[in-house]
Amino acid sequence: MQATVPSNARAREELDSVVIRFAGDSGDGMQITGAQFTTATALMGNDLATFPDFPAEIRAPTGTTYGVSGFQIHFSSHDIMTPGDAPDVLVAMNPAALKVNLSALKPHGLLIVNTGAFTKPNLDKAGYASNPLEDTALKDKFRVLEIDIGKHTMSAVAPFKLGAKDAGRCKNMWTLGLMLWLFGRETKSTEDGLRAKFSKRPEIADANIAALRAGNVFGESAEMPSHVGAYSVAKAHLAPGQYRNVDGSQALSWGLVAGARLANLPLFYGSYPITPASSLLHTLAKLKAYDVTTFQAEDEIAAVCAAIGAAYGGSLGVTGTSGPGVALKTEAIGLAIVTELPLIIVDVQRGGPSTGLPTKTEQSDLFQAVWGRNGDAPLVVLAAATAGDCFSLAIEAVRIATQFMTPVMLLSDGYIANGAEPWIIPDFDKIAPFPVKYHATVEGFQPFQRDPKTLARIWPIPGTPGLEHRIGGIERSQHTGHISYDADNHESMTKIRAQKVQNVAETIPPASIDQGDAEGDVLVIGWGSTYGSISEAVAKLRAKGKKVSHLHLRNIWPMPKGLAALFGKWKRIIVPELNNGQLVNLLRAQFAIPMEGLSKVQGQPFSIAELVTAIEARLPEGAN
Repeated sequence: MQATVPSNARAREELDSVVIRFAGDSGDGMQITGAQFTTATALMGNDLATFPDFPAEIRAPTGTTYGVSGFQIHFSSHDIMTPGDAPDVLVAMNPAALKVNLSALKPHGLLIVNTGAFTKPNLDKAGYASNPLEDTALKDKFRVLEIDIGKHTMSAVAPFKLGAKDAGRCKNMWTLGLMLWLFGRETKSTEDGLRAKFSKRPEIADANIAALRAGNVFGESAEMPSHVGAYSVAKAHLAPGQYRNVDGSQALSWGLVAGARLANLPLFYGSYPITPASSLLHTLAKLKAYDVTTFQAEDEIAAVCAAIGAAYGGSLGVTGTSGPGVALKTEAIGLAIVTELPLIIVDVQRGGPSTGLPTKTEQSDLFQAVWGRNGDAPLVVLAAATAGDCFSLAIEAVRIATQFMTPVMLLSDGYIANGAEPWIIPDFDKIAPFPVKYHATVEGFQPFQRDPKTLARIWPIPGTPGLEHRIGGIERSQHTGHISYDADNHESMTKIRAQKVQNVAETIPPASIDQGDAEGDVLVIGWGSTYGSISEAVAKLRAKGKKVSHLHLRNIWPMPKGLAALFGKWKRIIVPELNNGQLVNLLRAQFAIPMEGLSKVQGQPFSIAELVTAIEARLPEGAN
């Protein structure tokens, strides 16, 4: 049964773009299904964006609503920036998945349900008093395709004589095979991936491939209801170049390695496992050939202190975590500030406070990043806007940390870290290097000698003859580097450290509009992962003739020059963010200009539609 290329026997309806959401129990393999569909879609040449959404529990009780795992993919024949709003297609593997996700499905959207899972116990656990598939209202509102996926899967894998548990696990591949056929994707990439993954268990690989092909052939050969067709989405017209799929964690990891090589430094990454930042450690641990050392510490404090020690010894010190981990690392970050060492802190934000919502996205660490330390302890704060943006922002973090001898906090979040997009592989040889030069002059050596332009202190390597020195958390003399309790010296050092961070603004581009005109009715300011939603919302409004523009901040602290002049050209400024109003308050404090916050704190990104509605409501009366 060969089914690696979709048949053209059935006419396919051409679609501009499609949003699919796979949803099922956390043990149903929805993340794998979505990832494999994503790979096949990328190979078809579509632009795409994904949003994995999974529960915090490692293994929630089977069939419960809080154990539902979802994966949404938006793919298109044109440039897109978000994983889409409401799905066009919902694949529900059990009643709980239907209960959680049905309200999101577009009217007349395609609903594919695994009828074999709609048993009385599963219906009870999902909170259904009766079987929703028997409700005519469901079929009036949506195009429903009912399939006993479990039964078809067991039939497909029967020749392999697997146990019931292993056989049942193949149902996600049967589902994937059907979806690949439905949208004209090939199966070869998935088959190759299965053979590689289960190279030591070929019978498992063969069974999954058989299930995949069976689902694919079912789509081709079964007599589908009249409301279910076959579809295709044309290749997107993207900029020429070599592309690959990348998620934010991969891009950020590679950017750190690239930055270290551009600085001619070894990279040390110290980390303690924490969701959603653990994948940084997983990725970097595979890159030892690029002079990368990874260290899984016993706790957050040990991880950051090890990175500080590596920076003291001449390496690029990096530590990664999420919001709760940053809180634990705070005193040590202050140590890196006062010792003026190049430390990068990656904060992959999640819902908070405390343990909060470990697997849900949020932008609620901005205040902690900018201000969250004892004393006057400034550092540089950057925020990546997209998965691909993580690569260039990580390089920029390395440049700033090494050129200004300062800690840099690089903000990502769960949405960016886990979401994937096509990424054009840059030509590394065209990226300007910024090689580090350690201090080697013995004559007149003092550990806090500074570059008069940047105010960065020198970087002497411990153990270098004639450059023996001590640094630590107690205030130091600005001249000798010795411990000093002198009041004037402490004030001077405090101001020097603050000015050094502000000097970073001299080396970054001035503020500019990302999309639209430089003046008008409403300016929408974003930061971090709100980029795609804001960009598409503004584009829709501008297509209607509205005088709306988008400005996106990547340099959170210090801010780029020219913002005050730019803000003065707008009748109204709004700041959408996934927190309770942190950037808007920071901007108000810095510029004393009226701005309106637009907050969402639900563990989910903004939809394009809700931003369009919110912006339209704030346009001046009578605005075109």
